[in-house]
Amino acid sequence: MNDPFDRSFRDRTLAGETLLGLFLDLTSPASAELCAAAGYDWLLVDLEHGAGTEADLLPQLYAAETTGVPALVRVEVNARLRMGRALDLGAAGIMVPRLETPAEVRDAVSFVRYHPDGVRGIALLTRGAELGRVGHRDVRAKSGRLPLVVQIENPSAVEHAAEFAAVDGVDVLFVGPTDLTHSLGVPGDFADPTYLDSLRRVVDAATTAGKEAGILLRRVEDLDRHVDMGFRFIGVGSDSAWVADGATATTRAAQAARDRLG
Repeated sequence: MNDPFDRSFRDRTLAGETLLGLFLDLTSPASAELCAAAGYDWLLVDLEHGAGTEADLLPQLYAAETTGVPALVRVEVNARLRMGRALDLGAAGIMVPRLETPAEVRDAVSFVRYHPDGVRGIALLTRGAELGRVGHRDVRAKSGRLPLVVQIENPSAVEHAAEFAAVDGVDVLFVGPTDLTHSLGVPGDFADPTYLDSLRRVVDAATTAGKEAGILLRRVEDLDRHVDMGFRFIGVGSDSAWVADGATATTRAAQAARDRLG
């Protein structure tokens, strides 16, 4: 079994390297493998908004693993069992949505760490423990190498961003732009000054704590300015968006050709 931690994915994240990823929404192992082979630095299986559930997770993790690209999982909720299940199945890291307080962030850290650093249940014959190859004395170090990405999606999270970043075990503060603009009362206005100020506050909080700031972008054209702002862990689109965009572009082009030809 290839181990993404041997490739120092968490180290690369915290070193300030710009890492580009893709969200997987379609519950398709074939899509996961195709997208990983395209050259992304990381993938993320989205159990919060994607089409699938935990029952669909393992084949996607298998598919990503064939390419050597780390596949994180965004869990549905900040809960020990949800994170534990994803990690036991072999997730290369966890993203947690909808956090609002430092206490919730500390809970999230504890859910991905084994005793004595956390409360994650220990089972050694899982993919997360390399099918028994990680022994009792090694599990603490193994779980300590798991990257944890916590989301910033509401004013409370922005207000507490510095406290989030200061929690040991948090690696990335990751902005969800749609949720954040809606919660700020400026739905979908990604040029609003309040929203842009929130982005700067998140980047400053992460940088000050020696952590990284991340964000999900819909368009490649937006990449440069967000890198200039200080974002380094960046999701660029999703497999569902690329299918929709490609289908729409092809259909419009074909319809235009049809109309020209009569």
